[in-house]
Amino acid sequence: MKRILAAAVFILMVSNAFGQDAISKFFTKYQADESFSQVTVSSKMFGLFTNMEADTPEDKEVLNAISKLKGLRILAKENTSDARGLYKEAFALIPMKEYEELMSVRDKDKDMKFMIKESGGKISELLMVMGGTDDFMVMSLFGEIDLKQISRIGKKMNVSGLEHLDNMNKKDKQN
Repeated sequence: MKRILAAAVFILMVSNAFGQDAISKFFTKYQADESFSQVTVSSKMFGLFTNMEADTPEDKEVLNAISKLKGLRILAKENTSDARGLYKEAFALIPMKEYEELMSVRDKDKDMKFMIKESGGKISELLMVMGGTDDFMVMSLFGEIDLKQISRIGKKMNVSGLEHLDNMNKKDKQN
């Protein structure tokens, strides 16, 4: 019985590590390519934000949400003919069993999907993948995530695409 339990724990740990590796492999594959823009924000940087004074209760909520974040990675490529191919490649590497689709946005120029990874009832990662006719972006935000605050954080940090989460919250309130 102990061997079965140990094997099950090992398999879960390996599959969880593989999922993180798959996304990291995509970032690693393209991070040295100078045609991509790359942004990496560490937990230390998020910690610096929390030292700021909050003028309003809303600002205090945002700073509290930021304090729980561990990192942000963005990889983007503009004015490229292979944006749709990069979009498909990113999805081929994402272990879909570990992520739940939160929202998708599609229009004539681009497709955008938001996915979350939950652990113990808490969101531990928000993944956004966007592919258009000539633009591509993948973003991974990880830590303890409060979706209600993410669009506000995105606005403060000028992260394109996160405003769609704010639209989702407005739709939820209407229903």
